[in-house]
Amino acid sequence: MDRAAIVHQNFLRRLAADDLPDGAAPDPSIPHTKLVEIFRSQTLSRQLDRTSRMMQAQGKGFYTIGSSGHEGMAAVAEALRPTDMAFLHYRDAAFQIQRASQVDGQSPVWDMLLSFRAAAADPISGGRHKVLGSRALNIPPQTSTIASHLPKAVGAAYSIGLARRTKPEHCCLPDDSIVMCSFGDASSNHSTAQGAINTACWTSFQSVPLPLLFVCEDNGIGISVPTPRGWVAANYANRPGLRYFACDGLDMAQTLRVSQAASDYVRRTRKPAFLHISTVRLYGHAGSDVEMTYRDKAAIEASEANDPLLHSARILRDSGASTPAQSLEIYHELEETCRRVADEVMQQETLTTAEGVMASIIPPARDCAPTNGPSAEAREAIFGNDIKQMKEPQSMNRLIGWALTDLMLEHGEIIVAGEDVGRKGGVYGVTQKLQNRFGPDRVIDTLLDEQSILGLSIGMAHNGFTPIPEIQFLAYLHNAEDQLRGEAATLSFFSDGQYTNPMVLRIAGLGYQKGFGGHFHNDNSLAVLRDIPGLIIACPSNGADAAMMLREAVRLAREEQRVVVFVEPIALYPMRDLHDSGDGGWLTQYPAPDRRIALGEVNVTGKGTDLAIISYANGYFLSTQADKALKENGIDTRLIDMRWLAPMPADALLEATKDCRNVLIVDECRSTGSQSEALMALFAEAGRSRVARVTAQDSFIATGPAYAATLPSTDEITAAATALVAS
Repeated sequence: MDRAAIVHQNFLRRLAADDLPDGAAPDPSIPHTKLVEIFRSQTLSRQLDRTSRMMQAQGKGFYTIGSSGHEGMAAVAEALRPTDMAFLHYRDAAFQIQRASQVDGQSPVWDMLLSFRAAAADPISGGRHKVLGSRALNIPPQTSTIASHLPKAVGAAYSIGLARRTKPEHCCLPDDSIVMCSFGDASSNHSTAQGAINTACWTSFQSVPLPLLFVCEDNGIGISVPTPRGWVAANYANRPGLRYFACDGLDMAQTLRVSQAASDYVRRTRKPAFLHISTVRLYGHAGSDVEMTYRDKAAIEASEANDPLLHSARILRDSGASTPAQSLEIYHELEETCRRVADEVMQQETLTTAEGVMASIIPPARDCAPTNGPSAEAREAIFGNDIKQMKEPQSMNRLIGWALTDLMLEHGEIIVAGEDVGRKGGVYGVTQKLQNRFGPDRVIDTLLDEQSILGLSIGMAHNGFTPIPEIQFLAYLHNAEDQLRGEAATLSFFSDGQYTNPMVLRIAGLGYQKGFGGHFHNDNSLAVLRDIPGLIIACPSNGADAAMMLREAVRLAREEQRVVVFVEPIALYPMRDLHDSGDGGWLTQYPAPDRRIALGEVNVTGKGTDLAIISYANGYFLSTQADKALKENGIDTRLIDMRWLAPMPADALLEATKDCRNVLIVDECRSTGSQSEALMALFAEAGRSRVARVTAQDSFIATGPAYAATLPSTDEITAAATALVAS
């Protein structure tokens, strides 16, 4: 049966009969006008749900998750300020509607129906998704269904206190604002939510400011799986560093009062709080979900009898703010408004081309204050004796550390964050001295949780900072990859470029470590990064390139608002020699602070036409070793270091190899899913047939003497090159 129709008829019948559910006595402190205003927002949310179903029935609307039963969130919105950034649960239409009433010039009916239509004119996503969100209302769009927005809410809240001490150029959150994030009772069990809430507690426990309000909307069921009665309260009521509040979301007056107390606590103490709001779920989970197939009819009818709109109508009646007949008039008025606007919206055009869909994958550039780079005086004061060492060739790890120092001197909004990056200076010493030089506000030692490290960075970027987070090892990224794929890289896409979270994520990775490893510390797969639209992947092979590419990565983040992953080959961090012990062939001198390598710029060494070897990172190092033997055997070669793996510098590679008879691709990643597959396709589609590849085996990496057994070697490259040329 159509439960939406049943809920609708129940509402009409019970209001007409003045048959309203029992509840607490009205709160005389709340103005009647405010109660009516909240009821209107609740009712509009309901009517938008009903209108959405009508649009879908006519083929003019698309899959949605409704907000019916969660209308109590309108009162939560009333307790906050429009300047408080809100990361919303997908059932929070009432929150957005009520917030719209706090900001002049907003048209929530028109805007939200455009989203239901997936119209190109949708003001938040441009027709790419049905999402809640609004730039004018300080609500970034969320597509998450598993609370993956909670880590960045923690980061955004942390950024408010940080901005008081270090104000970034593009700061957008007021000093006295707070951050709110909402989620369901089922999502509260997800590891992402658990990690984010634990991070908030860990931070608050140390008296670090974190003005964050978690709102758990508990309707007692996650799709078809019931939440154990009392579980949410038992789980969150006594967390260290987290103040717990609870209210009945069916009672808009109580919800408003408790929400005000919770938000006031967060704003006054700058500490996080957990607001547990009980709700009901009407119509089932979403779209085509048929609740009757898994839920007892009596339970469904019990929820419907507790319709929040019936409770609100009772509060209006008992307080004298509105009679049931007047409440019914509001209901019909907003029903007619939604239907009238929907008739117009259903005529709106949707996206039709790939170009239109993809237009917001890459965010728009933004104006940044010009800089002349770090001054000589500042550099001398910060670097000290390192200035003298810069005149001598050095290893990659040291040059990256110096580049970070220069960048932090030049740009005060850069924040380095990660486990062990501060006092320890990182596992491989790359960030040594940074915390002493810039302090713990700008070089943050985080807790051990990759999701929280990335969420911290995404949230800080929302408030104008340029984060440079560090993940200690490439394999550790898999614990948090959805923060890149589902959050960071999609934000511009789903907000039509209105919201961005630029960052430079540093990851130590790849293989060839001799005495330390196994598959967690030697990981030679970049596949999880390569298929994320819009993501930039940089992978240097030597120290000088690493410094200049890191500067370009920061420029891309600051000015072009891009998300950049900077993969640093661990085995090359300390590399000194190329061919013979003591030759110093892989050491490079630190390039001047104004030098950088542009995105897509490849490095070509040699002019040979017999063979071009294309590689990157460790593969390029090994290919350089192999090049010596190849030249001795009369093979005229040129070496090409890709440097930038995504977007793949296709035109530059084709241009660099156009006069070469043979092309050998050397890829240290696994044969399946590696960069080599895309390179082979590139040359095949360009009509180049004399192309071969050397890759790692489809295997994890072993510890001990066999650490490189499955990886390309100098001898293997030499043999493959010789065979290709001879063939």
